[in-house]
Amino acid sequence: MGYYPIFLNLADRLCLVVGGGGVGTRKALMLKRCGARVQVVTPQASPELSQAGIEIIQRGYEPGDLEDVFLVFAATGDNELNRRVTEDAAARNILCNSADDPRGGDFILPAVVQRGDLLCAVSTSGASPALARKIRQDLEGFFGPEYAPFLTLMKAIRNRLLARGHDPEGHKQIFRRLVALDIPGLIAGNDIAAVDAALAEIIGPEFTYRNLMPQES
Repeated sequence: MGYYPIFLNLADRLCLVVGGGGVGTRKALMLKRCGARVQVVTPQASPELSQAGIEIIQRGYEPGDLEDVFLVFAATGDNELNRRVTEDAAARNILCNSADDPRGGDFILPAVVQRGDLLCAVSTSGASPALARKIRQDLEGFFGPEYAPFLTLMKAIRNRLLARGHDPEGHKQIFRRLVALDIPGLIAGNDIAAVDAALAEIIGPEFTYRNLMPQES
């Protein structure tokens, strides 16, 4: 079976998680971090879920829970219930992920590495989750925490350049030169002077790390 890789915008979308145990909690918290409106249907929620500010419907699942839902996760410890949720979702053309039968649902979840706006997703199409985890761990070592501020910096540069006027070819050359440098390494080493020197050479002296980065209050 082949899978189509996609990154979904879930901002303000209603997403349902059926199941409030460990698996359901992880799904719900990830959905919340992505900006979704999350509902969890479960007779008993985990302590972590109860403290997360997520709407919990404390009872068993009912088909009507799928009303107006964009995405659903069947994440209970009951295989038969998960199958029923999956079938109910299919009847309503709602995408569903089944925790205990990934191939029985509409999509599977990749192993993920996130560094701010950088999101690396790895999948073996279900063939070897262990290999997906290994590759994710390798990526975590290669793309360290410094990539989060680096991408914040790149976004700020892009926005400032666009505010001056759209110059596709000129901007393309600037960003090719910037990404060819080891700016993440300079950030990791807290060598901001070297970052500023690189920015001044490529773009101009008015572009500095501290002027471009959001200031912490």
